[in-house]
Amino acid sequence: MPHLESTWTHSLTRRDAARALAAFAAGSPLALAQQDPFRDHSRVPAIDELLNAFDFEAVAYAKLPRQAYDYTAYGTDGEFTMRRNREAFSWVDLTPCVQSIAKPDTALTLFGKPHAFPILLSPTAGHLQLHPAAEAATHQGATAARTTMIVSNVASLPINEIAAAAPGPLWFQFYPREDLTAARDTLDRAQAAGCQAIVVTVDQQAPVFERDLHGRHLGPIARRLPARQPAAANPYRISDRRLWYSWKYLDQIREMVKVPMLAKGILTAEDARLCLEHGLDGVYVSNHGGRSLDYAPATLEVLPEIVDAVAGRVPVIFDSGIRRGTDVLKALALGATAVCLGRVPRWGLGAYGAPGVQRVVEILQAEFVQAMAAAGRPNLAALNRTLVRTDFP
Repeated sequence: MPHLESTWTHSLTRRDAARALAAFAAGSPLALAQQDPFRDHSRVPAIDELLNAFDFEAVAYAKLPRQAYDYTAYGTDGEFTMRRNREAFSWVDLTPCVQSIAKPDTALTLFGKPHAFPILLSPTAGHLQLHPAAEAATHQGATAARTTMIVSNVASLPINEIAAAAPGPLWFQFYPREDLTAARDTLDRAQAAGCQAIVVTVDQQAPVFERDLHGRHLGPIARRLPARQPAAANPYRISDRRLWYSWKYLDQIREMVKVPMLAKGILTAEDARLCLEHGLDGVYVSNHGGRSLDYAPATLEVLPEIVDAVAGRVPVIFDSGIRRGTDVLKALALGATAVCLGRVPRWGLGAYGAPGVQRVVEILQAEFVQAMAAAGRPNLAALNRTLVRTDFP
């Protein structure tokens, strides 16, 4: 074939030439109509840029679906008690003594086990909505921070999988079940997985959260309203799984538990004394982070009377509202043996996974050490009510 004809055969067709010209024009920076009008310049900060627990909440809020964030954030009904939990810390002033403490001793022995700090992770449900590794990542972060995790009875993963994720210590939170055979099975599996204590939740967790209902159309998937006439044989929308248990039930399951057993949800001195009468090994002061009965008192308000009722016979664990190292210091000064963090590690998990859990817990640990040093208290035994001045309503 002559050279000219060969060139003509392999040259661009008019259609190809038009397509190339259109592509050139579309790619031109002058064609502003082809560019997206929105440019989001926000970014997720590096983990070491965050200074306190509240910073982690902002990152978790930015990264999580609205429903996942709301599940962590809300309290029951009007959320009065949830807000009061935080407000109560402002009713306690710290009154440090003039004494130089270079490095306070934060070590604690609890039920015969050593703890580097008097800080544990509260049991909270459904970590899978916060991170793909779920409670396994939380356990890894807690272990890295030398902190004991209390695993929720309604965790996303089986207890044996969570235990296998890291070598650190675990406790287990148990929701009462009327079927004693099923209860025994759950408790046996937790103890077989190596859980060092069983925490039995005895308060009523609210079945309806108003914030969840108000936001039900704001996520990618609309959430259904709860049925107003539930299958339960009562007119109050209360699940039959709740509000049936009694002190007798704790006596029934006590023989199933071979490790220390605590009751979680204690808010009165009377119930604290009953814990002792029924042979429990510890009292856990909690209002479920404001997710139980709204207008219940803040846990910090009732802590002193419960500590007085227990009179040092068993450890007193405390949660609901802890956000700062100074919060930890105030609770311990009012008599708590140790405190637990609920929402805080969830923020860390939602923001950065296991490293986020580790980092946010370590921030509170560092704040606590600094607060102890500034208060002139060399060890946990030196934390008492002379350190605080209270103005509870």
